[in-house]
Amino acid sequence: MGAVRELAASFVAPGPSGVAVRDRLKHLTAQDEHVLRAVGAHQGTLASRDLKARCADGPHHSAESWTGRKRELTKQSSSRIAGAITKASHDQWALARRCQAAHIRSLEAGIKTLRHRLSLPVGTKGTKRAAGGYRSRSEWFHKSRRLKALEARHAAAVADWQVGRVRVVRGGKRLLNTRHHLAEAGLTEGEWRQRWEAERWFLAADGESGKRYGNETIRVTPQGQVSIKLPAPLAHLANTKHGRYTLTSTTVAFAHRGAEWADRVEGNRAVAYRIHYDTKRGRWYLTASWQRPTVQALPLEAASAKGVIGVDTNADHFAAYHLDPHGNPVGEPHRFAYDLTGNTAHRDAQLRHALTSLLHWAKQCGVAAIAIEDLDFGAEKTREKHGRRKRFRQLISGIPTGKLKARLVSMAAEQGLAVVAVDPAYTSMWGGQHWQEPLTTPHRKMSRHDAAGIAIGRRALGHPIRRRTTPPPHDRSERAGHRTVQADRRALGREGTRPPATDHAPGGMSPSGTRKRRPSAPKTVRAAPRTHQWVQDSLMHTG
Repeated sequence: MGAVRELAASFVAPGPSGVAVRDRLKHLTAQDEHVLRAVGAHQGTLASRDLKARCADGPHHSAESWTGRKRELTKQSSSRIAGAITKASHDQWALARRCQAAHIRSLEAGIKTLRHRLSLPVGTKGTKRAAGGYRSRSEWFHKSRRLKALEARHAAAVADWQVGRVRVVRGGKRLLNTRHHLAEAGLTEGEWRQRWEAERWFLAADGESGKRYGNETIRVTPQGQVSIKLPAPLAHLANTKHGRYTLTSTTVAFAHRGAEWADRVEGNRAVAYRIHYDTKRGRWYLTASWQRPTVQALPLEAASAKGVIGVDTNADHFAAYHLDPHGNPVGEPHRFAYDLTGNTAHRDAQLRHALTSLLHWAKQCGVAAIAIEDLDFGAEKTREKHGRRKRFRQLISGIPTGKLKARLVSMAAEQGLAVVAVDPAYTSMWGGQHWQEPLTTPHRKMSRHDAAGIAIGRRALGHPIRRRTTPPPHDRSERAGHRTVQADRRALGREGTRPPATDHAPGGMSPSGTRKRRPSAPKTVRAAPRTHQWVQDSLMHTG
C-alpha cells in the first residue's frame, strides 16, 4: 500500500471582488433599436479588427503598439470606446493563452499515461496508484496509434505557444460550428445569422471615477434614464447635445443591489455597463458591474469558532452535516439535490437554488463558516486515465467545480458566512471508514457522502478525521493525554462517569428515580475482591 500523500492546509476563501446586476430595457422604440444595432455593429467591427491586430502581435506586444492601436480606433469612435475595445482584446487574448496552456498540460498527461501503459505487457494488472497494461493486442495497437496522434497535436500546440499564436472566435466557437448543423439545431440560416451578428456586437464601456454618474460612454442617471455616447461616424443619429443618444421610452431599475448601485452613481464612482441582445427572447438587457473594496478574510480560528457545516459535493446533490467546534456531528444529515441536465440556464438555476437552501440552513444552525472541498478535476477527466469508464468521466465532467466555487463564495458573503476550502484527499474513504457505520441507526440512514461531509468539516476544524486516537503509552492518561480527540486535556469532566443508563433491570434504580448501570464482573486476578483468599494446594507439589 502506498504512503498517504501530504495534505494541503485548509484556508478561508477570499470574498468576491466584483458585483454585477442586470435589468431589462423595456418599451424600446424602433428608433432606439435601430441606434443600438448600428452602434453595436460598428463597434463590433472595430473590436474584430483590434483583436486580429492583438493576436498578430503575440507575446511581443508592447506599450507602443497598444498606443498605436488605440490611436487608430479613436479616429473612428472615441478615446473611451477605444480604451474599452483594446482592453477587451487584451483580456480575450490572455484567456485564449491560458486555455492553450491548459490544453498542452492535458495532452502531456495523456501522452504520459499512454506511454506507461504501452510499456507494460498485455494483460498486466493495474494497481490503485497506476494503470496496468492493455487487455488485448488489438487495444494495444489502437492506443499506439492514438499516442502518435496526441504527440502530433502536442507538437503543434507547443509550436503555437512558442510563437504566441492563439485561435480566437468572436461570437463563440460553438455558435460558429452550429452553422454546419442548422437542421440539428432547429435554426434557419437567417436565424443563425441574426444570432451570429448579435454575439459579435460590442456595446460595453468601462467606468471612470470622478466622471458624471461614473461613466461617460454609457450613462445611467439615478432615475434610470440611459444615454449613449455615439461614435464619430454615427453622430448624426444623436437626439441630445454632445453627440449623445438617449433612450426615450425606457428606464432601468435594478431590483437587486439597487441601493448600492444608486450610491455609486450619485457619488460619481466608476460603474461599467454592457448592453446585449437576447436573440432567443427578443429582449434587450443592461448589465451594470463595479468593483468592491478588498475585504480581509476571517482567520480560520475565528471562522470555525462556532462550528462548521461540512459539505460533500456530488454529481446530483450536496451532502451536508453540522459539526460543533469539537468536531462532533450534530443532528441529522441534510441533502440538497440539484439536476445538472438540460441547458446552461437550467443548470445554473438548479445550482443557485441548492446553494440558497444550504446557506439558509447554515444560518439556522448558527455557524459562521461552510467547509467544502477544494476540487479541481482538470487532470482527472482524460480518456487515457480512466479508459473505458465513460460514465465516470461524464460524471466528473458534469460537476461545475469552477462555477460552484465562485457562486458559493459570492452568495455566502451576502449571508455573512465564510467558506473554508480543505484538501479533498481521502475524505470519502476515511469518512466512510470511521463515521458511516457508527452513526447508522434504524432511524438514520448514513450514506458515504454524509460521512464524507463529517470528514470535510473535521478537517476544516483542524481535527483528525478518525473518531479515536491510539491509547496513551503510559499507565495513566494524565501523563500522555486523553485518548479521545473530542475533548481537550483541560476540559472539566472529560474523565467523568457515564450518564445514567435507562436500559437495565428495574432493580437498579437510583435515588433520583433513574436506572443506573451495575458494575461489571471482574475479569482479572487483580480486580478480584480482596476478601477472597488465594491458597495454594499442597497436593499439587510432587517430588
